[in-house]
Amino acid sequence: NCTKATCIENNTIKIEPVICEPPPKPTCSNGLSPVPVTDENGCCWHWECDCYCTGWGDPHYNTFDGLYYSYQGNCTYILVEEINETVDNFGIYIDNYHCEAEDGVSCPRTLIVRHETQEVRIATVEMNTFHVEVTVNKQAVALPYKKFGLSVYESGINRVVEIPELKVNVTYNGLSFSIRMPYSRFGNNTHGQCGICNNNQTDDCMLPNGDIDCETMADHWQVVDPSKPQCSPGLSPTKTPPVMPCKESAICKLLLGSVFEPCHGFVRPDKYYAACIFDSCALPESDLECSSLQIYATTCADQGVCIDWRSHTNGVCSYKCPINKEYRACGPIREITCKSSEQNATSAQQVEGCFCPKGTMLYDYGVDVCVKTCGEFYCSTWMHFGEKFTLDCQDCICLEGGNGIVCQQHECAKQNKIRCDGEGFYEVREVNSEDSCCPIVTCKCNTSLCSAKAPKCTLGFEVHSYIPSGQCCPVYECVPKRVCVHQNAEFLPDSPVFVDKCQNCFCTNEVNVSTQLNIISCEHIPCSTYCEPGYERQQVKGECCGACVQTKCVVHPANSSDLILKPGEFRNDPYNNCTVYSCVKIHNQLISSTSEITCPAFNEESCKPGTITLLPNGCCKTCVPLDSPTPCSVRQRQDFITYKGCRSVDRVVLTECEGTCGTFSLYSAEANSMEHSCTCCRESRTTVREVELKCATGESIFHKYVYVQSCSCQDTEC
Repeated sequence: NCTKATCIENNTIKIEPVICEPPPKPTCSNGLSPVPVTDENGCCWHWECDCYCTGWGDPHYNTFDGLYYSYQGNCTYILVEEINETVDNFGIYIDNYHCEAEDGVSCPRTLIVRHETQEVRIATVEMNTFHVEVTVNKQAVALPYKKFGLSVYESGINRVVEIPELKVNVTYNGLSFSIRMPYSRFGNNTHGQCGICNNNQTDDCMLPNGDIDCETMADHWQVVDPSKPQCSPGLSPTKTPPVMPCKESAICKLLLGSVFEPCHGFVRPDKYYAACIFDSCALPESDLECSSLQIYATTCADQGVCIDWRSHTNGVCSYKCPINKEYRACGPIREITCKSSEQNATSAQQVEGCFCPKGTMLYDYGVDVCVKTCGEFYCSTWMHFGEKFTLDCQDCICLEGGNGIVCQQHECAKQNKIRCDGEGFYEVREVNSEDSCCPIVTCKCNTSLCSAKAPKCTLGFEVHSYIPSGQCCPVYECVPKRVCVHQNAEFLPDSPVFVDKCQNCFCTNEVNVSTQLNIISCEHIPCSTYCEPGYERQQVKGECCGACVQTKCVVHPANSSDLILKPGEFRNDPYNNCTVYSCVKIHNQLISSTSEITCPAFNEESCKPGTITLLPNGCCKTCVPLDSPTPCSVRQRQDFITYKGCRSVDRVVLTECEGTCGTFSLYSAEANSMEHSCTCCRESRTTVREVELKCATGESIFHKYVYVQSCSCQDTEC
């Protein structure tokens, strides 16, 4: 009701009327009056310039935006198509032909309207006449025709094609056409010989490259037609033939005179006058100039100004009607008939044509008969006086005199009352084959009226429905689908199911009684227990069978089998005591290393016989030198210190006592026995030193060891 409700606060609503400001009235470039269009809110309105294109004569065009030009092509052309398609298979086309072979002047022959699945053709039967034929999808049809959202009917001298949903109106009478489309639906979205509907004339004749040339533009919109091999888009455009100056036609002067003066303030006559002069000079004997007056009068009538002009042409542009009709310059767009007592919504406008004489009316649009009374046609054509019949569900009788027919409401036979009880049932009135005026009431089922809705079943179940006997609404239940369900997914029987990579699982045909779902059967993947030397199988996250993890160092000596060492373990080469292998663990990584013991220079010839021995490392030799000044002395060597699996980083200077001491056995007469004297080379003075050791774990410790400073021969038991 054109009020606006605004929520303020505290559940308070403010209601106020929608105020519509009178919109400014624009000037339409085509010279016609703008039309009021209701806004989307249904309350206010605004002005729009409708898309209105006309064509007439040999031929002349007035684009949607009012640009006038002439074009003499003899092919089939696009008048209107959408730039961006919003309607399926929509377009309006014109088929021209050379009506004067010598001068190359063209005339319209067929107007074509396409909409979705239908193609309407209004074809001129005879040149320069209003005699036309209508076909739909190449089949002749009787008017009025209405199907699939498209209607074709007669309106005065015109044949009209209407598409109500699009508010499109197309007229054609053999000499001229007009196209009216709403700007709100087609604005800025048309192209063709009628131009772009945007209230701007400057781009109506614009080519894709930006040039302005109406004849080249018009030729650009050719339609490929196999029946016209001479027509092909891209050929040189058809130029309008030059017209030699000729005497001004008296018929054309009517456009500028008093006859059409009431319309001059609404539609300027200049372009129509120029077209009239062109036609009268190009085809002087064809009376084709009448088409300029006729299209101008049609445009004036569209603006609400009706002109009775044919009576001023001295019979040159006269229009003859059938004997049972009379000519009117200002008749209704749709006549009143016995079948429709009201005119259509556009009846405020007027058209010229042949209409039933005053005091009579058209019986029906499909029956071209004028009658004084609606019953007269029946009683004089099909019925005898006194005969009873049913007409429009009335019981009638033909009488002589008066209205010729008396009718009363048709009585229907009594029917048993039917009650459509039960959810989903509703009453339907069906056509009675025995009496079309008395429908039969039956009960029909419409499941959309049922309140019960299909439930949403859990995974593994599906909706099953059935309709009990005598009812309309279905009953729903969730039934098992006989599948397995795992992690929000369904699996068919015998199909594999991924549970984890440590198991092989598949969906069985067995059903779990409690869940009603099929059972998933699994078996573990078999695992290998073998690991390479130095490796042990341990549990690893994400692995089914664990993994072989290295726990010991594997050393590959050149001349022997592999050695397996624990972290912190040292071992000599089996065939070379001077080569030592070790294993350490640093940052969870096992690292093996090989060390070579370097021995000091050794000369056996400088040794006392019998004193050559191996050092404790089993690699280097030592002896008592021949020229040793001191029987017992300190001897130095360099070697690694190893303690509890830890080892010094570098070789350490170690000292030891080495040499000979006096040892003898003598007989003692006093004791009457052997006296023994034994001394050994031992340390006499020592100090404690400290060294840093590296362990297999990567840690470091400090270790104390004894350093011999001096040695001497000391007594010992023999």
